Amino acid sequence: MNIIAYQSEFRPDLPAVFGAKDYQDFRKTLEEMDHLLTTTRIEQQIIARKITEAEEDLSERRRQHVYRRYRQGLRYCILLGITGYSYRKLSIRAADSHLFQWFTHTEQLGAIRPLSKSSIERYEKMFSDEDITGLIHDLNRAAADEKQAEKILYQQTALRFDEIFADTTCVKANIHFPVDWVLFRDAARTIVKAIQLIRNQGLLHRIGEPQSFLTKMNKLCIEMTHTRKKKGAKKGRKQILRRMKQLMKVIESHGNNYYQLLSDRWQETDWSEAEAQIVLDRIGHMLDQLPLAVKQAHERIIGERRVANAEKILSLYEADVRVLVRGKAGAEVEFGNALYLAEQADGLIVDWEFIKEQAPGDAKLVSSSTKRIQDQYGSISSYAADRGFDSHGNSLDLEELGILNAICPRSVNELEIRLEDPEFCRLQTRRGATEARIGIFKHAYLGKPLRSKGFAHRSCRIHWCILAHNLWKLGSMAAEQRKKIAEEAEHVA
Repeated sequence: MNIIAYQSEFRPDLPAVFGAKDYQDFRKTLEEMDHLLTTTRIEQQIIARKITEAEEDLSERRRQHVYRRYRQGLRYCILLGITGYSYRKLSIRAADSHLFQWFTHTEQLGAIRPLSKSSIERYEKMFSDEDITGLIHDLNRAAADEKQAEKILYQQTALRFDEIFADTTCVKANIHFPVDWVLFRDAARTIVKAIQLIRNQGLLHRIGEPQSFLTKMNKLCIEMTHTRKKKGAKKGRKQILRRMKQLMKVIESHGNNYYQLLSDRWQETDWSEAEAQIVLDRIGHMLDQLPLAVKQAHERIIGERRVANAEKILSLYEADVRVLVRGKAGAEVEFGNALYLAEQADGLIVDWEFIKEQAPGDAKLVSSSTKRIQDQYGSISSYAADRGFDSHGNSLDLEELGILNAICPRSVNELEIRLEDPEFCRLQTRRGATEARIGIFKHAYLGKPLRSKGFAHRSCRIHWCILAHNLWKLGSMAAEQRKKIAEEAEHVA
């Protein structure tokens, strides 16, 4: 690939800060991350590719400007993953922090030009999942190359990617607990607020005070909550649900009327056609799902019949959320999407899969994962995971590929036999740290919960967080190695 040359620019030095060990460690790691991005040239390559793909005939000056903006956006997205900040908070912090300004190249000749929260979000979604995936693998391969490792990690030995440790988790969606009758409240709130927006634009249809519908629905929800503690709770809940259904019919009727009104007369409002379409989509999305939500609540509360997980509406706003039976203390059932992660011995994430549909068994993920890892990093010597990944087919596949099967077997007798193998014990002992890796990644990088809405946006944020995680991990290793070298040199002197 041809690398486009970009003019280097003046970059002010960071101010001297004494003490504050936590800040010093954070700063040194961020400096090493900057060194990683610059030395490996992976940052320059992806930005050059993005500019080339745009197929615009740009002047040299304009090309330099676009490059700087892409680089700034990319580094802001990395900071999102490291800090766990929201778009708004990061925009404010970057405008105030010399360290963040230095890392994102925000300060230019004394003038501070940070990105707004909207610009940060736009840049986050401007890079596709494939772009970020390429960045992650390029970064990992740089650490696996001895020449590159000497430059970026300050050590003679490159990192190895032959020992793989894997596990799965649930990335919880940012939704309330999926109670059937609460879906009525969600639908009522969205439809009524959209009606209020339309009425504010001067389009009126016969209706009572819109806010009164929300008041009535909220009262019914409170009544439904407290009825379960009273005598005859089952019968009382059925009666309240019937009243909720009657109220929803009225709200649905008004929603249809205002949908049609705005569709026919949007030119009379101050909105553009695109802005009017957003409100129409908001109402239409609720009206399309309302019959199924009513049926689901009726079946479960009045009919007292179970509804299959595949047919349940868990959220009116997140269509791709699944029911995941985890069977763990405090998390018997979780609502979100399954995430598969595989790391190498030093903790770098080398493979992942964010699953949109209902998650298959863990055992079904092994074959495709080992193939992807081998395509990116070469041969694998061992694969370790918990007993959920164990299957006869996986044992045969790993044996055929010449990979040591360090998956914990389901059979107790077989486990007792395997525990006599020192190598199996070593790999299973190391695999325990993968549980911690997943906990760190979920809580320190993704946030609790992941705030992005929609499966595509959640997937995008996960990819950015994996890149940020690996950069931080390599930056920490480099900072530690540089500190060790400096201490040895000082000792010799």
